[in-house]
Amino acid sequence: MSDSPLHQLAARAGLARDWIDANNRPQQVSDEVLRQVLAGLGHPADDNAAITASLRDLEHAEDGEHLPPLLTCEVDQALSLVHYFPAGSAVQCVLENGDPLELQLDEQARLPGTLPLGYHQLQIEQREFTVAVCPPRCYSLEQAVDEPPARLWGLAAQLYSLRREGGGGYGDCMALEQLARSAAERGADAIAISPIHALSLADQQHFSPYSPSSRLQLNSLYASPATVLGERAVRLAVEACLLQPTLDALEQEPLVNWPVAADAQQRVLEVLYKDFNQGNHPLRDDFDSFCAAAGEPLTMHCRFELLQAEAVAQGLGSDWRNWPPDWQDPHHPEVEVLAAAHPSRVEFHAFCQWLTERSLQRAQQAAVAGGMAIGLIADLAVGADGAGSQAWSRQDELLASLTVGAPPDILNRSGQDWGISAFSPEGLKRNGYRAFIEMLRANLAHAGGLRIDHVMGLRRLWLIPNGAKPSEGAYLNFPLDDLLRLLALESVKHEAVILGEDLGTVPDGLRETLASKALLGMRVLPFEQHSTGHFKAVLDWPDDAMATTGTHDLAPLAGWLQSRDIDWSHRLQLLDAAAELHWRHDRQKECDGLRRLLESNYGSLPGDDELIDAAIRFVGHTRAPLVLIPLEDLLGSDEQPNLPGTTEGHPNWRRRFTKPVTELLDDEDAARRLELLAQAREQAWERDR
Repeated sequence: MSDSPLHQLAARAGLARDWIDANNRPQQVSDEVLRQVLAGLGHPADDNAAITASLRDLEHAEDGEHLPPLLTCEVDQALSLVHYFPAGSAVQCVLENGDPLELQLDEQARLPGTLPLGYHQLQIEQREFTVAVCPPRCYSLEQAVDEPPARLWGLAAQLYSLRREGGGGYGDCMALEQLARSAAERGADAIAISPIHALSLADQQHFSPYSPSSRLQLNSLYASPATVLGERAVRLAVEACLLQPTLDALEQEPLVNWPVAADAQQRVLEVLYKDFNQGNHPLRDDFDSFCAAAGEPLTMHCRFELLQAEAVAQGLGSDWRNWPPDWQDPHHPEVEVLAAAHPSRVEFHAFCQWLTERSLQRAQQAAVAGGMAIGLIADLAVGADGAGSQAWSRQDELLASLTVGAPPDILNRSGQDWGISAFSPEGLKRNGYRAFIEMLRANLAHAGGLRIDHVMGLRRLWLIPNGAKPSEGAYLNFPLDDLLRLLALESVKHEAVILGEDLGTVPDGLRETLASKALLGMRVLPFEQHSTGHFKAVLDWPDDAMATTGTHDLAPLAGWLQSRDIDWSHRLQLLDAAAELHWRHDRQKECDGLRRLLESNYGSLPGDDELIDAAIRFVGHTRAPLVLIPLEDLLGSDEQPNLPGTTEGHPNWRRRFTKPVTELLDDEDAARRLELLAQAREQAWERDR
């Protein structure tokens, strides 16, 4: 144990110098790495003088003179304010609904636990702040159903993979709406979709949905303008752009051609906006109300899009961190001047967001109207591109000099660098958790659920200095209690369930903490083994986690049984011969073990199709309150949407289904498996109630 000034600073800043790796071995972050990560956090530590100054700044920020702009507490619980105010202080309160209320701190300087749920404005001794009074738990599946226990089921879909007539070569919100109607007719309660965050318009070669420009805005490529503006308007726009041959060719391609498809969509949207902007369009009032409600985050994003296009045109590049200093500051007068000089270009991007938001809204409405208990489950990426819109507009709240990743582990011996930026814990606190709250609201606006990618990030993240190796990082701790309280509050406000992707190295006790907040974990069939080839029995699966047969990062069951993922790794030279031999040996043991388990439950399974049927039935029979089956497993596909660790060689985020979405669930295999799943869920409900 060291008490050197550097190590004191690291601890004060929330960095873990000592940690346990995936092999349960203790590891220690070097002093040099600590200095680099601290610099990325805004705490220079190059020498003793810098360390002393950084320590002093941190201590000053935490003293009683610095009242945070927002404090959290649970409903019916008193909130201690002893660090900021004397006992007995008078409290002027304006409730979230606007009603005034007068209170008094008790003899221990605590705010009485009498405030209702919500965000309330308080004033004590001329100092103003917000108190977020939060529920003890997130909105639960039990609250979403009429007859507990919840034994719901749904589908998981990569949105772009859906094929529809006139779709432009990839799935959009109209395709999603069609899937929602089709799935609801068959009794589904949810559709979990891939992230639809805004990506970079300037670089369509990078289209991973988990590396967004902003998690506050939507990817306008998913807009289905015909559902908002009418099919005639879109047809005329396509004709004006002479795009029909291009769109026809895109529709025939087996994979999404993102650069060409994105260019076509942008050109159509530009023509539609030009027409919309001439005269009094009947939907102008709706557009204006959307912009007013979206407020400053939308304005900032639209200005960023304008600036980025200008910067690329001038040869300055798309990364705002390399722009002139005036443009790097979102509040600089030069940014205001440029935006004022090009109002229609700024408004165009708002128009795209409006179309996308209204398209998504229709899909969720269709799901709920069809009888789904949840409807859409949105997917929240763990971070945002440090070169993108959200990092530019929220510079004090995102760490653009550090990237998120993972330390070396059993599967990734070199570690991982995901190339995205995380929130700054200190920046969040300084700004009243604004960026976190607005992000939750944006993603829950038209969804009945939210999947949080790498939910461990609510407690800690592995951060790597830009340009360093993944192994040269450190874990940064986050204010878990505050984040979970705010998550529960927004979940209840939106009546949306929360799922957390808790796969990989999970800190001790985190799953229990999340379960106590009604936040569902994830259990994936190929991972649910006591040891290689020894799968857990159906009643050994927990009742506080969603169950599924696979994820976008795994080979679907058909491909898993055929070792397609291992074949891809061999083809792309991602592993050596010894590792490949070991992996294939283990896979055979796993396949044999899964077959033994399923045959003990359902009898002889002569082929892979029968085994997939049984696997879906098995997951349906678990005690999981929600089961989600990927479309790939319903259809028996053998290729996975994404191959982790690759950016080239494998067609990540490009695979499409061959059948149109309106026929997808009528496929012979899909229809049979949907019926088996629905029966299994009903039987599980009967067994457990």
